[in-house]
Amino acid sequence: MSQEEDNKMADRWQKDADGILIFTGLFSAAVAALLAVSIQDLRPNPQDTAAFYLANIYQLLADPNISLASTLATPATLPPFSPPRYAIWVNSLWFLSLVISLTGALLATLLQQWARRY
Repeated sequence: MSQEEDNKMADRWQKDADGILIFTGLFSAAVAALLAVSIQDLRPNPQDTAAFYLANIYQLLADPNISLASTLATPATLPPFSPPRYAIWVNSLWFLSLVISLTGALLATLLQQWARRY
């Protein structure tokens, strides 16, 4: 009788772990997709960089009084990039959510392995 109840309990735990694994798999996939989109806010925009250099080239070509030697001696430097605070917070929370979800999946897998042995 006790062995039968133990088997039922282990079977319930295994089924619960199956549900957790399905949920964490879907949740992790959704978070990873959102993270792939939002992580781009942490990098400088390549179009801004191209526009900066094109504006410098235009200024050089538009002004005939500027000599080539003086422009090569003082190259234009791109302004430093710092990501917005909201982007850092949002991406930190997405990463934290993904880590917690994958940790839950790992624990559910360990529970399944334990329930099979039990």
